[in-house]
Amino acid sequence: MKKTFEFLTALDKNNNREWFQSNKDQYTASHEEMIEFAEKLMGEMNKHDVLQPVSGKKSLFRIYRDVRFGKDKTPYKTNWGGFMKRATTERRGGYYYQVDPKGSFIMGGFFGPNSQDLLHIRKQLEQESEPLREIIRSKKFKSFFGELLGDQVKTAPKGFDKEHPNIDLIRYKQFMVRDDFTREEVLDPMFHITVSKAFTNMRPFLDYMSEILTTNLNGESII
Repeated sequence: MKKTFEFLTALDKNNNREWFQSNKDQYTASHEEMIEFAEKLMGEMNKHDVLQPVSGKKSLFRIYRDVRFGKDKTPYKTNWGGFMKRATTERRGGYYYQVDPKGSFIMGGFFGPNSQDLLHIRKQLEQESEPLREIIRSKKFKSFFGELLGDQVKTAPKGFDKEHPNIDLIRYKQFMVRDDFTREEVLDPMFHITVSKAFTNMRPFLDYMSEILTTNLNGESII
């Protein structure tokens, strides 16, 4: 990732179209390096999970920023990010990675569940929360991810009792976990293996969330 870190660091200081066009060779070298990383990562991931069949290149987000709606009007992102979605109706959730000289990390989970899925998750957690609690309070989960992340409503979602014993989980609108990496880890030639192994640590969480999304309140399959 040396070329990528050099390019992103320079881009952060010169985030304008004139500099970018004059240094297109640096962008190209970084892009090719990230494509190689993405392809290797997907190869490792497919050894232990099933992903939607896209190429590593297509899993990468474009570096061009959409400036139409945000306050940040700089034309380029100063990081590379990529997303891999789990395949088939039985496997839910996805994997995100971000390479950034200021701090690289991975995330996984459910970034924006639709209203139907979110309601189903909440009803499942209203009925039973212990399996998820066991996962997120395990030593392994805490050592890698710390805590469950995601936006939450302030009190209680519509139709749910704010005094319910599981309201702390029911309030979530997103269900995500995150793991961070040092600069040295990212620059290691085996970083794709490090990331793949880190993603495997998410599997108990992802697999349980997949289970409750694909079964009714009686535990019967709905797919």
